[in-house]
Amino acid sequence: MRVVGAASVAMLGMKGAEGFMGVSSASRSMMARGRAPFVASDKSERKGVTRVQLFEDSLREGAVSINSMNDELESLLEELRSQDFFRLYSVDMLASCEYMPQELFECYTESCEIYPIDEEDIPDKIRIKDYDEHDFEMDGWARWDMPSDDYYDVAQFPEEFTGYDGSDVWRFIHARICFYDNDNDYYDADSWKADFNKAVSGLHSMISAHIVKGIQDKIQAGEPLQDGTPWTDPQQEFNRRLSPDGETPRAISNLYFGYMLMLTAVSKARTRLLQDCDAQIIDPQAADALRPVLSHPLFDDLSITVASNNLLGHANMEQDSLWEARMRTRELMRIMNCVQCNKCRLHGKIAVLGLSTALQVLLGSGGEGGDELKMHRVELAALMTTLSKFSTAVSYCQKMTTN
Repeated sequence: MRVVGAASVAMLGMKGAEGFMGVSSASRSMMARGRAPFVASDKSERKGVTRVQLFEDSLREGAVSINSMNDELESLLEELRSQDFFRLYSVDMLASCEYMPQELFECYTESCEIYPIDEEDIPDKIRIKDYDEHDFEMDGWARWDMPSDDYYDVAQFPEEFTGYDGSDVWRFIHARICFYDNDNDYYDADSWKADFNKAVSGLHSMISAHIVKGIQDKIQAGEPLQDGTPWTDPQQEFNRRLSPDGETPRAISNLYFGYMLMLTAVSKARTRLLQDCDAQIIDPQAADALRPVLSHPLFDDLSITVASNNLLGHANMEQDSLWEARMRTRELMRIMNCVQCNKCRLHGKIAVLGLSTALQVLLGSGGEGGDELKMHRVELAALMTTLSKFSTAVSYCQKMTTN
C-alpha cells in the first residue's frame, strides 16, 4: 500500500484563501498581461452587472427554485455520498506537475494527509468495473487516472479547511485554461466560451464556499486553525471571496450557473443511473439511496434548464470549435497535479471530473448531446459527488447571504 501524506508533492488547493481562491494576485497578473481580470470587468459593470446584483437576470427564476428545494436535496445527496459506489476513487496522487516549476512542499498538517484504504476493503465489484472501463476516448472531455490498488475514501477524508494556498493553480486556470476574446467581456460574450468560463468560475466559487464553511466548522468545533493562516473570520472571508461586494462580484451567480448545469446533466443521466440500479451494477444499498435523489422535483423544474439551454444554443452556433472545450477540460484535470495539498488534490480531481462529465452529457462531442450510456462508473460517481458539493455550497451561500 502506498502512503500519500506528509512528504508528497503537487496537490490541489481546495482550501487556501488567497490560495486556491487567489483572486487579487491573479487579477493583477492578468492585467499586467493585458487581459481582463477574472473578477467582473469594468465593461461588465457598465452593462449593469453591479456589485449589488446577486444573479444574472436569466438565472433568477431557477435560483428561486433552487433556494426553495435545495435543503431536502442536499440531505439526500449527503446520504448518497456515504455509499461505497460514490465515495471510493482510485487516484494517482504522485503524478508530477506539468505546467509550472514547483518547490518541494512538505505538508506536515494532519488536515492535508490522506491514505489509501486497505486493499481488502476495496469492493471487488468496483475494482473490476473500474479496470474494465479504463479505456477512454482520445478526444473526450476528461481523462481519469488509470485504476490501481490505491483507492481513497472521500467519506474518510471529507472536504475541510487545510490552510493550503493554491493561488498559483487558480491563476493558471483563469489566465490560461479559460477563454478570452479582446472584443467581448469575459462572461458576457454570446459564445459557449463565456459559458465555459462561468462554469469554471462556478467550480471555483463552490470550492471557495467549502473553504469558508471549513473555517467556520473548525471554529465552531473549537479546533485550532493552522499556525500562521491569515484566514480566521468566516464572514469576512465570505464577503471577500463570494459576496457581490467582494473581489468576484459574479461568484454566487456563477455558482448557481454551475449548479444548474450539474442538475440538468444528472436529470439527463437519470435513465442510465436507474438502469444501473435495476441491473445491480450499483449495489442495492447505494441504489436505495440514489432513487430518492433522482426523483426529487428540482430535477424536473424547467427553470433550472436555462444555463444548459444557453450553453447548448451557443455550442450549436459554433460546433466547429467545440473541440477546444474538450481540450480545456482535459487541461483542467491535469493542472490538478500541480496542487500541493493531498486532500485538496483528491477533491479537486473529483470535482473537475464531475463538471467534465456534466459537459459531456449536455454537449457530447459536437453540441448534439452526449450518450450517457457510455459513461464509466467513476464518471457517474464523480457526477453525483460534485452535484452534492455544489448543493452544499449553494446551501451555505444562501445562509450567509440571508445572514
